[in-house]
Formats: sequence, structure tokens, C-alpha cells
Amino acid sequence: MRIVTLNCNGLRASARKGFFEWLPDSGADVVCLQETRITREQFDARPEFAPDGWHIALKPASKAGYSGVGLYMRQAPDSVIDALGDATFDDEGRYLEARYGNLSVVSLYLPSGTSGTERQDEKYRILDWFATILRQWKDAGREYIVCGDVNIAHREIDLKNWRGNRKNSGFLPEERAWLDGVFGDLGWVDAFRSLHPDAEGEAYTWWSQRGRARENNVGWRIDYQICTPGIAAQLQAMHVHTADNLSDHAPLVADYDHPLRSGA
Repeated sequence: MRIVTLNCNGLRASARKGFFEWLPDSGADVVCLQETRITREQFDARPEFAPDGWHIALKPASKAGYSGVGLYMRQAPDSVIDALGDATFDDEGRYLEARYGNLSVVSLYLPSGTSGTERQDEKYRILDWFATILRQWKDAGREYIVCGDVNIAHREIDLKNWRGNRKNSGFLPEERAWLDGVFGDLGWVDAFRSLHPDAEGEAYTWWSQRGRARENNVGWRIDYQICTPGIAAQLQAMHVHTADNLSDHAPLVADYDHPLRSGA
């Protein structure tokens, strides 16, 4: 089973960069998208965005041109869930879950705090609230692969210029401590780090569009697959796909020794 996550920085923009040419050759069973920034009406007006052989779920933000998550799935899921009960979070289109038997694959887009203090405070509120969700999921007895852009680099090896970003959103001590808790007391697994504990430059998943950041690999690792221990133990391989420039993020690709649906 191959699971891919990508912040596409606008599905229409990613399409112009070759997303739908890359998709059939990706080998993916599920592609989790974040920051789709497309309304249902805009999506429906583009039939090429719904290629044959894929089941598609979208959770747009209510604000046009903002946020939004999506799922492209080779197999039809048993069910899809698109709300978690926080009005602001759900309204911004940040969560979409596909269920296959006892396995859940989640596309998640946690907020950034880079636009100012008010937004950073909202980010902290969402992190506190979402930690409770993660605890509930962990205790539910299901296997989860939570994929997406969490807008936090966890450790110093997770971004090139860590010294200069210690006071910037995305690498603040409180944000990093939140991930410490997710991968510590809460018992979730950072899938990439479970296979590549010391990887640096090849781990980056996002590059600023200013300067020549991507060309010089001045990047950040802010895209994750966060797993319950059972499914994490079945992870076989994981890499960042940089051969195609589909977005300012790169696809994070993981192969699990597990069927998408039991008996599949």
C-alpha cells in the first residue's frame, strides 16, 4: 500500500505544473492533498481534475481560494468524514478522513502562524485541541495514518537555517514541544524519522519561493505521516519525491506492508 501526501499550494496551480500527469505514475493507493484552494464549483468545472480510476473526496474551505484538503483514492473507501467538531477548523477545510476497515487515512492541514500574533495564538489553540483528538484516535483501537502539512519543523535537522528561525513560527519552542508530546506521551510515530532518523537535506518537504531556496535546498521538513504504532511497524520505505516540481512542497511517499482494506 502506497500513501502519498502533498501540499499542492492550489490544485489548479499544481495541475499546471503536471500534477495530473504525475498522478497515474505515482503508484499511490491514496494521495492526501492540502491547500487545494478550490471550490466544489471550480472543481466540477474541470473534468480533467477527476481522472478515471480515482475516487475523490474534497473538503473546501468556506472562504474561496483558501486552505482546503482532498483525497484521491484508488479504492472506494467505506466512509469519508470531513468534520471534527471545531467550527473554525472545520470551516477552514483542514481535515478529511477515509476509512478502510480498521484503517483510517487522514489528510490534515494545520494552520500557520506566520501572519501575526493573532494567528499564532489560534495555531496554539488548534494544537491543544488537536492533541485531544489524537489521544482519542489512539485509544479507539483503529490504525491511523495522519498525512499532511503541520507547519512545524520538529528538530534542528528538519530545516536548513534552524539558528535563524528559532523565533519564527514553524520552529518555535512551544510548537516543537507539541510534536515532542505527539511522538512521546501520546504514543504516535513520526513515520519518516522511524526509517531515517538522521536524514537532513533529503528530508526537506518545503522550500520558500523567495530567492533560490529550492535550488540551494534551503528547506524545511513540515510535511509528515504520523502513524499509530501498529501501522508504523509495517512501514517498508519512505522518501521525499523531488523529481517533479508540483508545488513549493514535495510529495512525501510511504510504502506499507499492509493492504488498504483487509482482504484486498
